[in-house]
Amino acid sequence: MKNQFPIVGIVGAGAMGRGIAQIAAQAGSRVLLLDMQPDAAASARGSIQAQWQRLQDKGRISDEQAQGWGNLLEPVATIADLASCDLVIEAIVERLDAKQALFAQLEAVVGPHAVLATNTSSLAVTAIGATLRRPERLAGFHFFNPVPLMKVVEVIAGLKTAPTVCESLSHYARQMGHTPVQAQDTPGFIVNHAGRGFGTEALRIVGEGVADFATIDRILRDQVGFKLGPFELMDLTALDVSHPVMESIYHQYYEEPRFRPSVITAQRLAGGILGKKVGEGFYRYENGVAQVPAEPAVPEVASIPPVWVSTRAARRAELYQLLKDLGATIETGASPSQTAISLVAPLGFDITTVAVVERLDPARTIGIDMLIDDAATRRRVLATNPATRVDIRDAAHALFARDGKAVSVIRDSGGFVTQRVVATIVNIASDICQQQICSPRDLETAVTLGLGYPLGPLAMGDRWGPTNILEVLFNMQTVYGDTRYRPSPWLRRRGAIGLSLAHVEEH
Repeated sequence: MKNQFPIVGIVGAGAMGRGIAQIAAQAGSRVLLLDMQPDAAASARGSIQAQWQRLQDKGRISDEQAQGWGNLLEPVATIADLASCDLVIEAIVERLDAKQALFAQLEAVVGPHAVLATNTSSLAVTAIGATLRRPERLAGFHFFNPVPLMKVVEVIAGLKTAPTVCESLSHYARQMGHTPVQAQDTPGFIVNHAGRGFGTEALRIVGEGVADFATIDRILRDQVGFKLGPFELMDLTALDVSHPVMESIYHQYYEEPRFRPSVITAQRLAGGILGKKVGEGFYRYENGVAQVPAEPAVPEVASIPPVWVSTRAARRAELYQLLKDLGATIETGASPSQTAISLVAPLGFDITTVAVVERLDPARTIGIDMLIDDAATRRRVLATNPATRVDIRDAAHALFARDGKAVSVIRDSGGFVTQRVVATIVNIASDICQQQICSPRDLETAVTLGLGYPLGPLAMGDRWGPTNILEVLFNMQTVYGDTRYRPSPWLRRRGAIGLSLAHVEEH
């Protein structure tokens, strides 16, 4: 197969530049690596070769491959050395002035048909190219660290980018072994935009005193299937990286409430409590291992009261079957007796609101999150309200732990934990489609490859029901009075008429 770009220049020999240089050489391009720091390019070449040596030692590549790729890597010293390049990819500091200055220099030396690409993660491609004589040949080409392992790349068209440039970059991405996704030039593009809900909503839950960091991480891993909880993830990426991204996207969207950052991460960043790399973040680390507090023990109770289930409970039939399987005594009257646990399972509402609306005794009322089928989760989540008696809380905890499944008990929260985080993720993704930032298919691909979610966000909405997600959002907006939770028109309209969020027919 003919190489799309036989000679590729990489400017910036940091981790990102090294990763791009590695996969470009593996794609068969001659790679000219430039960095303004003396010896940085030569050092980067040595680092890349060491990576190939490790792969060779493991038998994953041959001696000939390692030797051939190594021969394609060449450190260079000046911008003028990039004159022969068919493509130049910039991977320098995230500053608009620095990138504009670099591309002005590049434009003066490369040939008329050369393509220019920026690896920016947070700046507008249109703004970077605004000072160029020919902005139509500049596009975004956004990789993710570590580049050889993260197999997605965002191809971003600025307002003046020629369509053929994006087509060429997409073709080259496939030659590199990566999956290209097409994005419009908007803050955060696809992955960083779609990822706003996971961490910011978890921070709001902590900020309301609903649960601690470890409990939220456990719930989202065990109920939804995320590989890492939001606080584990922020510790891994480090707050000096993740908090500025939160602020940048929030401000670039003119204080859109859906992207609102948290004072919790701002304070921790100011105090240097950045995450795993400094040994302390949302968790404390010893020899690189998170010191996670133990889960509270299941309470020992002498007897469990009968259980009455709200007529408005989500998955009511499944909840009845679960209670039977757990050996509960079930009341089936129109209202609970004075000795019963009143069990509610709302979508979006908090337990307090449900108790008041349904005229239940708050002291005996407790909630369970039934958005997701119990059989599909590894954890049950119960929520008290401010009046729930300790003996009622402990009896419910003991009952739902009878079969050995983990149980978390949280304080009152509109939407528990899973409902509100999942609904926020689905809502933001729906609005990305509404704004036509990318296609639904590219959105799902970008998020599953770039963020490692167990499902694409639109597929999450389809699996657990667009109408259920809508109900969660509408009710959370009622509980909190916050426009953060207003449903996207994409979700509201498609959910209302029973259409899939992810599978869209073109008209």
